[in-house]
Amino acid sequence: MTTVYDIPADMFIRQVAEELKKNPQIQPPDWAAFAKTGVHKEMPPENDDWWYVRAAAVFRRIYTDGPVGTQRMRSAYGGKYDGGSSPNKFRRGSGSIVRKIFQQLEEAGYVSHGSEGRMVSAAGRSFLDNVANGMKAQATTVAPGLAKY
Repeated sequence: MTTVYDIPADMFIRQVAEELKKNPQIQPPDWAAFAKTGVHKEMPPENDDWWYVRAAAVFRRIYTDGPVGTQRMRSAYGGKYDGGSSPNKFRRGSGSIVRKIFQQLEEAGYVSHGSEGRMVSAAGRSFLDNVANGMKAQATTVAPGLAKY
């Protein structure tokens, strides 16, 4: 069976974001329309569906790297802070965004909270593997080498 590891990440994240839109527990908070994704960004995201894309990316990251915590995910979504004339320095991304996405994925039953961080539950693993399996034909046209999976 095709798993998350077999599908290119960009295609997979877009498809999972579309599937997460259908889930009523995954909704952007009221403040998400005005929030930047970190101190290293100057403007909020331009994509209206950025919350679902970020949730899908975090969900995939928990699947591949889990168990993970908030600080590790903040580091993954951080970037260089431009402090003007002072040298650029790495800053972590927004913790509130990551925390809210973790909480929403837990409410949906896709992620469980353990002592070492968040990890994908059986329902979450099944959800992601089903999405990956449904994308197999589409991914094979983009990358013919995936046909052997």
